[in-house]
Amino acid sequence: MTKKNQPILIIGAIIIIAVIIYLFTQTDRKVADGSGDSSEPIVIPTHNWSSQVVMAYVIGGIFEKNGNNVKYVPADSQAVYESIRIGDVTISHEVWESAFGKSFTTALDKGGILDWGDHEARTLEDMGYPNWVAELCPGLPDWNALKSPDCAKNFVTPDSGGKGRMLEGPQTWHGDLIPQRIEALGLGDLWTVKFAGSADALWAELKAAKKEGRGTIIFNWTPNFTDGAGFTFIDFPPYTAGCRPVDGGDGKCGSPDGYLKKAVNADFPKTHPKAAAMFKKLSFSTGQIGAMAALVDIDKMTHEDAAKKWLKDNKKVWKKFTK
Repeated sequence: MTKKNQPILIIGAIIIIAVIIYLFTQTDRKVADGSGDSSEPIVIPTHNWSSQVVMAYVIGGIFEKNGNNVKYVPADSQAVYESIRIGDVTISHEVWESAFGKSFTTALDKGGILDWGDHEARTLEDMGYPNWVAELCPGLPDWNALKSPDCAKNFVTPDSGGKGRMLEGPQTWHGDLIPQRIEALGLGDLWTVKFAGSADALWAELKAAKKEGRGTIIFNWTPNFTDGAGFTFIDFPPYTAGCRPVDGGDGKCGSPDGYLKKAVNADFPKTHPKAAAMFKKLSFSTGQIGAMAALVDIDKMTHEDAAKKWLKDNKKVWKKFTK
């Protein structure tokens, strides 16, 4: 070996050592110390209703307490299952059967996403009213009461064109499901459906109607903070498989008593086995989910502060999922 070649060989050796060190540190970075979980962040979606966002921070907080890294991303509540399937999002913690069941099962059929079990809570998503409204439409909660012009006139608003108004949630949640139902039931001459821009707009409508002393019918769901506040769902014709227009049905049916599921990217149990096992065990009740929403919608806390308070006040609930 000539002295002329020695510097080149030394530089080459340094480069090789640097590459080895880099690859080693990258491997070490991928696996958290002792846990077997990747240190890559678990990507949790946030949507546009309170319980879902608070629960996102609750679950993220549990992950973080167990040594995982977490990232929160706003996501469309229908498209999120495709995002999970392709790996842009890691989990979904509120898969509501009535609103999102079809998008979820479509993604499942394609592969890349796993059904990760149910919450204890069961769900209902439909149109209803605060209990003080019942006297304005005798016969409620039977949907047939809506056939009466004397009922409908008590729900007229400036934007309803002389018809009784029903205020649906954002159109991205259900599309034209409720307008189709109203037409299928022969109520289109008396009622119109308008769409709220957000969940907050629904709660603002409840307050405004009570203040103005007028009737209101809005979209709502359970579990929610309204569970203990005197709210009744309208009894529409019962749901059966295939009854909705999107499935070839006549569209007259109400919503199902549905599941509240969890979903994960198919690689999650491999990259984050500890976190995946915890998330598999995680299951919240109707009361627990309603309480999460109430911290924001009644107590006016931020979603992040609500999650911190819930975690602090409910250690016995969530710690059992980590064992």
